[in-house]
Amino acid sequence: MLSGKFAISIHILTLLTKFPNDFLSSEFIAGSINLNPVLVRKEIANLKAHHIVESKEGKNGGTKLSKSASDITLNEIFQMTFDTINLGYAKNHPHPDCPVGKKINENLSGLYTQLNKKVSVELKNITLEDFSNQF
Repeated sequence: MLSGKFAISIHILTLLTKFPNDFLSSEFIAGSINLNPVLVRKEIANLKAHHIVESKEGKNGGTKLSKSASDITLNEIFQMTFDTINLGYAKNHPHPDCPVGKKINENLSGLYTQLNKKVSVELKNITLEDFSNQF
């Protein structure tokens, strides 16, 4: 299921793109997203682990991009957030003798795999810079 991490990460990275020379505090970023700074720091840690951002501690600390926004695709961000398109499965165990029930989850899985491939193809063509230029 989509968790919202992609949207949070895109928001963080777009803010950092708009302030390329500044280290932005997690409180500032959290205020923009209207989210708890602890959750923002959790997403920043993931972005840092993927070498997309760098952080500095202290009074003037914060986070900024560690590479150019033109070198980051939205697909990279999507993959980093561990998100996949999954619209759900039958929660109960459908009847195995039913022609639909016995294959519904298998067929949904195939559909979600195809959706994820198509989304990846589209997101590979959009850089963070492209996305940020809309603001």
